[in-house]
Amino acid sequence: MYTTSFPVDRLKDIPTPFYYYDLDLLRHTINTMKAEADKDSYHIHFAVKANNNPRILGIIAEAGLGADCVSGGEIRMALEAGIPASRIVFAGVGKDDWEIELALDSRIFCLNVESAAEMKVINDIARRKGLTAPIALRINPDIDAHTHDKITTGRKETKFGINIGLISDAMELVKESANLKLTGIHAHLGSQITDLDVFRALAERFNDIQDFFEDEGLPLQHINFGGGLGVDYVEPDNCIPDFAGYFNIFRQGTEARPGQSLHFELGRSIVAQCGTLIAKTIYVKEGETKNFAVINAGFTELIRPAMYDAWHHIRNISSKLPPEDYDVVGPLCESSDVFGTDRSINGITRGDLIAIQTAGAYGEVMASQYNARPLPKSYFSDSI
Repeated sequence: MYTTSFPVDRLKDIPTPFYYYDLDLLRHTINTMKAEADKDSYHIHFAVKANNNPRILGIIAEAGLGADCVSGGEIRMALEAGIPASRIVFAGVGKDDWEIELALDSRIFCLNVESAAEMKVINDIARRKGLTAPIALRINPDIDAHTHDKITTGRKETKFGINIGLISDAMELVKESANLKLTGIHAHLGSQITDLDVFRALAERFNDIQDFFEDEGLPLQHINFGGGLGVDYVEPDNCIPDFAGYFNIFRQGTEARPGQSLHFELGRSIVAQCGTLIAKTIYVKEGETKNFAVINAGFTELIRPAMYDAWHHIRNISSKLPPEDYDVVGPLCESSDVFGTDRSINGITRGDLIAIQTAGAYGEVMASQYNARPLPKSYFSDSI
């Protein structure tokens, strides 16, 4: 168990709202994950979409992790952070031409290809450049991730990947494309997956798909299982995800071929728990049926509750008063600007600091300037 502590005396003078990162917790999480992944020399590509803060990416690079990028901008950020191109994979259902060119020019490890149309464009661009593009086919395995519909990506009705029924056509296109080199297959079932049996189903599905590719004379150098491992938002002190259980599923369930490498694209499970959104209480509004704690952060700083009905643990780190029930809400002119309802929180008064925990993933990276609000700053446990 790791309990995040907040140095209130140092935080209270920082203009709010802001993101606070516990770097000891980040490094502890990375080391715990690596200890499990290194048992089988698994390759980890951090999903940059979860958090692209340069300081965070620098620590990711120092730990020797690769990067999973879904835009040209993320490729550039990964390279600038010191992540070698040979450890970068490029996914995304809508890669623009300039992004493909950047990936090829940078000599990244692999492009995870999501459609026949994309394969044709990559082949044309690679031919024009006199290059061979390393690709992995992103397979849509039609597996329900049992997570929120807006972050489920592995069902056949979603926009992602090549449906199983179209794999044969994709393989024929690979064989006809002189400037494509098929090196592997890839899948990503979704995000915040807490039912580990979902990953067991993916390992089994990929065993069958591998056999199919080998029968077609296309052996695979690598398999990329994507990411999606969830975290505990309810009990943030139980904050290290079950990396051992996660990797053990693939260790036991995957029929890896000799010399074949296994790759994973973890994001949320690495960074979510180290980040906290800190806001200041503007008002305590007494209603007829409930009390509202109005804080100066909104879904502009953390959109997950408004977009996904997500639950985050909320603490008053300024108060030791007895708990009372509050709706914790933001200042935006939207009814969805609510962080939590009927929350039991230590008694809140104007000026108290409110900590919304487990905000290190899809917090800062999704911040917006809606209502002409300025983007908040980030602060780190080793430099305040």
